[in-house]
Amino acid sequence: MAFENLMGPGRRLALGLGVAATLAFGGTQAMAETLRLGNEGTYPPFSMVDTTGTLTGIEPDLAREMCKRMAVECEFVVMDFKALIPSLLQNKIDVVASQVKPLAERKERALFGLPVFWNPDTFVVRKDSTYTFTNEGLAGVKIGLQRGSSQAKFIEVNFPAMEKIYYDNPDQIRLDLLAGRVDATFSAKINWTIELIEKPEGKDYMLAGGDFWTGEDSVPENERGSSWIVNKGQEALLARMDETLKAMLADCSFTKIREKYLSVAIAPQEAACAK
Repeated sequence: MAFENLMGPGRRLALGLGVAATLAFGGTQAMAETLRLGNEGTYPPFSMVDTTGTLTGIEPDLAREMCKRMAVECEFVVMDFKALIPSLLQNKIDVVASQVKPLAERKERALFGLPVFWNPDTFVVRKDSTYTFTNEGLAGVKIGLQRGSSQAKFIEVNFPAMEKIYYDNPDQIRLDLLAGRVDATFSAKINWTIELIEKPEGKDYMLAGGDFWTGEDSVPENERGSSWIVNKGQEALLARMDETLKAMLADCSFTKIREKYLSVAIAPQEAACAK
């Protein structure tokens, strides 16, 4: 497997799709395709960097299996979530392999693949709070949000009276929530359940307000979810990725990878793999 770049794109030869050969020792030698996959690495259990510096979690493991089946090399580039789509548009990476919800402005710039991550958003607040989850009921409440996220956009549009404080990653939000510097956050239900609610330090916190879809309203309910994305013009690449992910879902290897990190299904297609 190709080198995993945990410090950003840096200096390296990026072998894009379609590169077939290079001169070596005076002749022609075939070269493997390389996909540069962008991932945020701070979204457990979906992605995180372990103590050895290796990118791990559901998303990287799924991506490795996908690349193996596609017979391409994987090169991971870890960066803040807000930098992923700009890096894709600047051709610094080939795929955003972090969960991306289909917002109108995103769909104008990129192609969305098979939705395979269903993880609704919800509020996280202290158990002793008495908020009413309306714009008026949350007026003046300090909420921690991740920059560039669909959750931030949703709160900006639907809860303008809240006091918004922006962060680069969920770890920073969690620290400030526990320290009382923000009153709430709004983000992925599964992640916050695992990373706070089910932990001892989360004993005073709860999920509240119900489940929300923060993608495009026009997306049918049975098609809602987050996807990996590629640049426009890369329809062939996206088709290969979708075909491979569908095969992984069908043979339950998707579910086996997910079960290493998470006990609940994240894709509707996993129902056929239930024991």
